Amino acid sequence: MTKKQLDESVEYLKKKGFDTPEIGIVLGTGLGQLVNEIKQPVEAHYNHIPYFPLATVEFHSGKLIYGTIADKKVVVMQGRFHLYEGYDFLDITYPIRVMHQLGIKKLFVSNASGAINLDFKKGDVMLIEDHINLQGGSPLAFKNVSDFGDRFVDMAEPYDVDMRQKLETIAKKEGISLQKGVYASVVGPQLETKAEYRMLKILGADAVGMSTVPEVIVANHLRLPIVAVSVLTDECDPDNLQPIDIQEIIKIAGKTEPKMITLFKELIQLI
Repeated sequence: MTKKQLDESVEYLKKKGFDTPEIGIVLGTGLGQLVNEIKQPVEAHYNHIPYFPLATVEFHSGKLIYGTIADKKVVVMQGRFHLYEGYDFLDITYPIRVMHQLGIKKLFVSNASGAINLDFKKGDVMLIEDHINLQGGSPLAFKNVSDFGDRFVDMAEPYDVDMRQKLETIAKKEGISLQKGVYASVVGPQLETKAEYRMLKILGADAVGMSTVPEVIVANHLRLPIVAVSVLTDECDPDNLQPIDIQEIIKIAGKTEPKMITLFKELIQLI
């Protein structure tokens, strides 16, 4: 990755009409309906943006959408990238750097994940307070990282406290049950074994998924305040483990998504 590549990606989007967005949003698996809230949308398909990776997962549609939500300019990633698709950490996080260079001041991230904490149920929304990186690498581990920011990035509080508190207030006002917890990010694409679920619980994880952490690390590298929520689509009880049905996960994500949309829309209005 070079600054010249980033400049070319950004220049292409500016020519398309992506004019100084304030908020970037990354939509997770089965969570694409927020785009219906965007007014006067302008779309750019990933395969047309210079140096952008291509989305390979069938339920990720693969485009950046610019427009307004609650009178704020937003740029939304409909479809993200994962290690399990064969991408590296630089590919996965390239869009975050592009959105930052376009001008975003805040980043919202969503994902679908499995509940390790058995007090949580499928269909719940969890506010991510902290994470455990089990993906075996870092999006900052490349030679010229110093061209883009500090090599050594503090992660004492990776998720913005102010936005987290605002989301909790919104959830109470809207009657949305908002869990709070620690998200563990694994490589995938295989789901976890019973022994792995037990390990994750011992490590202190409340939910597990295959995304988000690389984007969060890069957001912190860019000093970009971030808030992230997980839509819990299955319960990972190692003593009563049922085979996972991916279509069922997508269905539950879709049913729960209106809660996430409400939280994000209200937060956009507040900041």
